Amino acid sequence: MLLFIISEIMIFGAFFTAYFFIRVVTHDPWPAQGTKIPEAVAGINTAILLSSSLTIHWALSSIRRGNRFGLKAGMVSTFLLGLTFLTVQINEYIHLGWAPHDSAQATVFYSLTGLHGAHVFIGLCLLSIVSIRSFRGHYSAEHHQGMEVPGIYWHFVDLMWVVVYTAVYVL
Repeated sequence: MLLFIISEIMIFGAFFTAYFFIRVVTHDPWPAQGTKIPEAVAGINTAILLSSSLTIHWALSSIRRGNRFGLKAGMVSTFLLGLTFLTVQINEYIHLGWAPHDSAQATVFYSLTGLHGAHVFIGLCLLSIVSIRSFRGHYSAEHHQGMEVPGIYWHFVDLMWVVVYTAVYVL
């Protein structure tokens, strides 16, 4: 998992390189003329995603203590928070009023946030598997590694969003 996450950081790094090249080297304004980025919506969405890190931590802590209810509730909460985040992001795309082909900035914006959205989707697939297995009783205080690895991935996804949000929406 560590090697996989390192490779994913390198992929995001390539996109951040393009983003900062457009912003810093070319001195193009951010966001591009005629475009607006909904910082408030993204801020709320960030809080939603970061909350999911707390709930997956709760799920893992619960199963380590043998608390199956906490595991199930934490996993379902994490999945629903992640799904909410992705739904809000898709809704944001629908209402932005500009598309990737409109400018280099738009291309990089959609590429960075879309790459992260793809990672959220993969994470949701993993979370759904872990949640189903949780309800089937596959995890115990002694055997819970099958949920730890997707948990590590989910924390990575959350951390990458903090970087994306800060670079694209805040700076």
